[in-house]
Amino acid sequence: MTHPARRRWFTALATAAAAMTAGVLLAPPASATAPNIPHKSTAQAELNALTVAGEGSMSGYSREAFPHWNAVSGNCNVREEVLKRDGIDVRVGSDCYPDSGRWYSPYDGVTVYSAADMDIDHVVPLAEAWRSGARNWSASKRENFANDLSYPQLRASSASSNRSKGDDDPTRWKPVSSYHCTYSKMWIRSKYHWGLTLQPAEKSALQSMLNTC
Repeated sequence: MTHPARRRWFTALATAAAAMTAGVLLAPPASATAPNIPHKSTAQAELNALTVAGEGSMSGYSREAFPHWNAVSGNCNVREEVLKRDGIDVRVGSDCYPDSGRWYSPYDGVTVYSAADMDIDHVVPLAEAWRSGARNWSASKRENFANDLSYPQLRASSASSNRSKGDDDPTRWKPVSSYHCTYSKMWIRSKYHWGLTLQPAEKSALQSMLNTC
């Protein structure tokens, strides 16, 4: 008979292996993240300062109004820069595209082992920005917003979680609960920095998420 302690060890090992195969880590690894995420007190002040308004019109919207994935340096574009920044042990080829590495997606708590299965999320979606004030921006400002590497507007996430989110605000879509604090601070900072408005229900959802910090 198998000794109970050994049996438990084998069970734990099999569970970990199955989780890795499924793309799920039992504990999130340390990884880089978006820059300029504020402390809770700063995020609270910025949330309080944001203008509350009704949802604007989507008339005239298209993703082409927000040119994105601009060249950054050498052969790298913004998408590739975020993949390098948010990944773990990422190695890139001469074209700057990751040849290997892994990415922890905090939106759904999974680890992905292929860059092709990762998306770069606009934390405040382009359509959400449009109906929150970006429809009145210049073309160059919309382009800067869509390629913002200086503030927490871009985050690598699994393709499945990014596409589940779509263009929803936090009243309709949230990441896993363990990421509510960080996600709310990223959303608030981006809207505050870019001077976007928010709706009453959106502010309430953000406040609830921020309270988990």
